[in-house]
Amino acid sequence: MDNKFYDNLVVSSAPHLVTNLDTRKTMLMVIGALIPSFCVSIWVFGPRVIALTLVCMLASMGFEWAYNKLMHKRQTVGDMSAALTGILIAFNVPSNFPFWMAVIGCFVAIVIVKQLYGGIGRNIVNPAITARIVLFISFATEMTTWPVARMSGIDAETSATPLGILAEGNIADLPSNSQMFIGMIGGSMGEVSALALLAGGLFLIWKKIISPIIPACFIGTVFVIALAYYGITGGDVSAFSMAIFHVCAGGVMLGAFFMATDYVTSPIMPLGKVIMGVGCGILTMVIRLWGSYPEGVSFSILLMNIMTPLIDQLCIKLTYGGAKKNEK
Repeated sequence: MDNKFYDNLVVSSAPHLVTNLDTRKTMLMVIGALIPSFCVSIWVFGPRVIALTLVCMLASMGFEWAYNKLMHKRQTVGDMSAALTGILIAFNVPSNFPFWMAVIGCFVAIVIVKQLYGGIGRNIVNPAITARIVLFISFATEMTTWPVARMSGIDAETSATPLGILAEGNIADLPSNSQMFIGMIGGSMGEVSALALLAGGLFLIWKKIISPIIPACFIGTVFVIALAYYGITGGDVSAFSMAIFHVCAGGVMLGAFFMATDYVTSPIMPLGKVIMGVGCGILTMVIRLWGSYPEGVSFSILLMNIMTPLIDQLCIKLTYGGAKKNEK
């Protein structure tokens, strides 16, 4: 029998979970959960959202197909994981982002981060998050040129994001929390509506696609740190209002529900998920409050992805104990 058959066999200890879900169905569920945010983004930024999302999705699937073809590997395009990665990359860039730059991000995510490490299930960091960081470092101007929401009434083509306005110290110019919750603000395509992302995230929790632990700990930590910081520093704006602001602003909701919960790059144990969520929240707020960059979600998730194997080892040891060495 072909040795490749044995390479696909994975033996693990009981219990074994039997489920009707497979990778394709799971990915389609997550893509479906992103539809509300996608629709709001079209409403806010216009039809270019559709074109950019399709370019990223098709480019990611194309790179995956080409790599598998070149390396004589089994085709995995049909599992829709590459399509989801492409959609998330589109959601992490401005709607006016050049198509060719977005394709570079897709190449980084699919070929370098995912396939070179062995394909789905073997990447050590989230491909879409890594692509966003690479694009930000490589094309900083394009990644920070934010189109104005069509219904904002501002007579300009581009404007700062709420976090950018806050970083400049113009608290009086911040949009209201209700505007941010609904999505009437500028920013990355998939970050503008906290309501749409919350609806999609709750759908995934309801369908048991993701655990609520990481999102709850991530969002809760961001809220508590912001509440404490503005409560201590004072100011004209209430601490509670600024805590809500930090939850709705930037990529917290997108990162908490759709990126930090990635099966491959997040901890397995419940305690590990708590550490992951809290760690993401702390790092995000440290960067936002004391760093030179107004947003920290991508960097926080990437750093916690790197720590995931260590977190899993720690939690397994704390839960089940470890074998003691024989003393002679």
